[in-house]
Amino acid sequence: MGDGDQIAEGNATEDAMKRSFAFLLVTSFTASVVSMAYAQHAMMDDKELMSKLKDAAPAYILEHATVLNMGSDGKMKVIKQGTNGWTCMDPGGAPMCADKGAMDWAEAWQSKGPAPQKLGFIYMLNGDNGASNTDPYATKETSDNNWVKTGPHVMIVGGEAKAMMQAYPRDAKADPRKPYVMWPGSPYEHLMLPTK
Repeated sequence: MGDGDQIAEGNATEDAMKRSFAFLLVTSFTASVVSMAYAQHAMMDDKELMSKLKDAAPAYILEHATVLNMGSDGKMKVIKQGTNGWTCMDPGGAPMCADKGAMDWAEAWQSKGPAPQKLGFIYMLNGDNGASNTDPYATKETSDNNWVKTGPHVMIVGGEAKAMMQAYPRDAKADPRKPYVMWPGSPYEHLMLPTK
């Protein structure tokens, strides 16, 4: 084997290792994001999950997306390996599909790290279960955390969306029937765009 072949083989091995590491990071992150939500909901089999996801995003997104489900051991597992850079799951009864930028943003949010400057996009066409509009880490509604439940919507996240967000309402008590900024003023503020 010549030097050129060895270098090419080394680069291919390094690329494969990077892809594996990135996949492990996304899987680990996703498990931490959804483990609390899944603890509150019955686990579902893979067929039921796929049924719930079918209306969460356009069919062409789901068709080629990586799909994750919670295993009986409490860890996320890949039930379908995708090719389009999207990841779909149902964290606690809120089916969604997120692109790579959105997964990076969510990882930063969960780890309380700096929000990435790139743009991310999330489909939640079945709506959500509600969240505090002022506390990114609230797990339940209280009298003062401005809980809001949004119907079918998409989310635009990441630092590149900040300039665009300035044109939308930034009220603590958001009207979920109209576009609004969730978690305004926090590093993880993002744009919520109802679709119905």
